[in-house]
Amino acid sequence: MSSTSPDVPVQAAHTPVDPVDPAHPTEPHRRIRALHTDTTVTVYQAYSPALGLPAARDGRFPAAWKRERMTWIKPSFLWMMYRCGWGEKADQETVLAIEIERGGFDWALRNACLSHYDADEHADREVWRRELKGAPARVQWDPERDLWLRALPYRSLQLGLAGEASRRYADEWTVAITDVTPLAQEVRALVRAGETAAAAALLPEERPYPAPEGTPGLGRVS
Repeated sequence: MSSTSPDVPVQAAHTPVDPVDPAHPTEPHRRIRALHTDTTVTVYQAYSPALGLPAARDGRFPAAWKRERMTWIKPSFLWMMYRCGWGEKADQETVLAIEIERGGFDWALRNACLSHYDADEHADREVWRRELKGAPARVQWDPERDLWLRALPYRSLQLGLAGEASRRYADEWTVAITDVTPLAQEVRALVRAGETAAAAALLPEERPYPAPEGTPGLGRVS
C-alpha cells in the first residue's frame, strides 16, 4: 500500500461543512467514527503479506516499515474495504486493525493540518501551505461507505502521519496489530450473497469519537 500520498485526490479548494446532512439527519457532515475504548482507538491499513503478516505476528511494525514516509490511517473499516477492494488489490492483500493509544491519536489530530485549503480554516493559501509543510499530520475528510462500498453523503476521517507522528505511531502508540483479512473476506462473501444483515452484524462497532478541540475540519468537538 502506498503511504506517500492521500488515498484519493484531495478535495476542491473549499467544501462547505453542513452541520447535518439532510439525507441522514442524525449524522453531521463530518465526524470521526471509530472502534474505541477508554484508552485506545482502532485504525485500519492494508499491506502486502510480506509486510502485513510479520506486523500482525509480532504486534508491531517491522524494520522494513518505512518510518520516514507518510502513512494514512483510517478509523472506518468500510472505507478501508473501499480503498483495498476487500483485500483484493495488489500489495493490499493483508488488512490490519491497529489498536493505538488514544493519547497519540489525539496528539496527531491536535497537531494536524487539513490536506486541502479551506477558507473557513485558513486566512489564505499561503498560511495553509506553511501550516501543511510544518504539520506532522494531515486530516482529510472522505465520503463514508456502505456495505456495497458506495459513497454516503457524510464524511469520515483519513489521518496522514509523517515525520515525528509516523515514527511515534509505529514505535510508541501501537498497542496491538491484528490481521482482519479473514473478517474482510467473510463480510464481502455475505454481501455478495445478499445476506446484508449478517454482514452488517460482523462490522466493528464504530461509535462517534470525541475529537479533541482543534481537529481540522470540524470547527467544534464532534
